[in-house]
Amino acid sequence: MAYSGITEVVKDKVYALHNSLPLDGRLGAYPEKARGFSVCNCYLIKEPEGAYLLDSGYASFEKTMIEQLDSLIDRKTPLAIFPLRINELMSVGNALAIARTFNVQECYSPAMDVLLWLDLESAEPGRHMPKIKTNIMRGSLDLDPSGAGRRPMVGFSAPIRLITTTWIYDKATKTLFSSDMFTHVWSDKAEGPWLIEGDSDGVTTNAFMRSFLLNTRYWWLDGAATEALAKSVWEVFENYDIECICPGYGTILKGHKIVEANFKALTEVLSAMDRSKIKGYYVSRDLIR
Repeated sequence: MAYSGITEVVKDKVYALHNSLPLDGRLGAYPEKARGFSVCNCYLIKEPEGAYLLDSGYASFEKTMIEQLDSLIDRKTPLAIFPLRINELMSVGNALAIARTFNVQECYSPAMDVLLWLDLESAEPGRHMPKIKTNIMRGSLDLDPSGAGRRPMVGFSAPIRLITTTWIYDKATKTLFSSDMFTHVWSDKAEGPWLIEGDSDGVTTNAFMRSFLLNTRYWWLDGAATEALAKSVWEVFENYDIECICPGYGTILKGHKIVEANFKALTEVLSAMDRSKIKGYYVSRDLIR
């Protein structure tokens, strides 16, 4: 059962645009044997002067993405698109369609000429290609959708990543947008709930976190040099006052205790998998751990 919906994460400030994903073994972001539903999350960060869209969703969600954005902003609102993983379809799939429909003025990219990364269409003669300014994302970057210093944000390279990945911290709402990390909470129902607020998400333990990581795109962690990764992850928690984690997939985690519990579990699991403690070996996706 397909589901699309919007969660107002922080009133008038942060909106999550959800589109459901069935878990049937085909989605590499989840363990092969996971069943139920997750969601593809794109986030609209909104100010009266302008807005940022973090990721644009899979191309199959084009219609609902445009409908969702239409319900939140005027088509004349200055909009910047920020793909948190420029080389993943979930991040860039609808960027051109959105740019043709809304007032997209710029797009953030770790590479020059962002249109080369957004163009996933067949080269039909006479097609309209929007003009989008490329803002280069390298290292750490100060951001502000208001353009007036009222909404300080920072984008930085994710401390743990498989491909080029950006995390964004929004100081005004104390929200961390964590892309493909902290995506491990899914649901039996397509409609969620896709935001959990409180002390616990009901699933996060060190054992579960380890199993999730090793049965998805982070299968290579066991026996890698993970101590430095653990330190870098914990530094994010220490350096930023985080009250909400907004992942690219799955359930949003809101509240200081639930955020701390997830950072603590991830850090401890990474530290325990360091090559000084575990010998590395090839891992099949079929292996249940």
